[in-house]
Amino acid sequence: MRVVLLGTAAEGGFPRWNCGCAPCAAARDGKLPARSQEAAAVTGNSRDWWLLNASPDIRNQLAATSALWPAPGTGPAPLRGVLLTDAEPEHVSGLTELRGEPGLKVYAAPPVLAALTPARAMVDRYEPWEWCDSLTAGGFVLSGGLVVTAHPVGTSAPSYLPRRPAGESWVLAYRIEDLATGGVLVYAPRLAAPGPELDELLAGADRALLDGSCCPVAGEAATALSPPPGLRIVPTRLDHVGPLLDTTCAQAAEVGAEVLPDGAEFVL
Repeated sequence: MRVVLLGTAAEGGFPRWNCGCAPCAAARDGKLPARSQEAAAVTGNSRDWWLLNASPDIRNQLAATSALWPAPGTGPAPLRGVLLTDAEPEHVSGLTELRGEPGLKVYAAPPVLAALTPARAMVDRYEPWEWCDSLTAGGFVLSGGLVVTAHPVGTSAPSYLPRRPAGESWVLAYRIEDLATGGVLVYAPRLAAPGPELDELLAGADRALLDGSCCPVAGEAATALSPPPGLRIVPTRLDHVGPLLDTTCAQAAEVGAEVLPDGAEFVL
């Protein structure tokens, strides 16, 4: 399984366009690496690629990732679909940039699919896509030899909705296994807080892309998450004022978190 970090920043990217804080100023001066909004891509065979969220920066992210380019003269790109963790604008607005690409599959939780009804109608007028329930019993298989199970990790609905029913599974984490290698990736860019459910989800995983606000960095926070032996944690969705924006962050290294830049790739 190949995994590419297309973007690693929280909503608004880094530096944020309307922020003059010290970290954003450092990024504008080239002292910290700029980061686009959080998204990733995964494949089991280097031919069938799947997006993990679709950020507003998706066009530039795809343009910067040669593995996702269409081969010259052959037409479609190797993109097969998108796995959405929630309905937040920074994770779904990039879907409109993908309109017109035939045959894409989009997986999401039922309330997210419902919230996206207007966008779905618009996108499907260009080319109809298949909109799938991520929480289908037993998980689902992606082309390329990846098996996915979705796990509810939050009930927070997007603020743009006029009515936000409580108690529904709005936020998901994905556990992705490569049938050929046995490698396991956990993708959880939004988490309310570490807990027993997360510990269970991480058991047996090789790498985890986790919400940077929940990754341990120092002091008491270092005990909030107890990763199993052998698991490598990669923080993502990094806040513009958080300490993890610096890839040399000593606090992260002390507790085993690996801070990677946009465009980084690893294999499981």
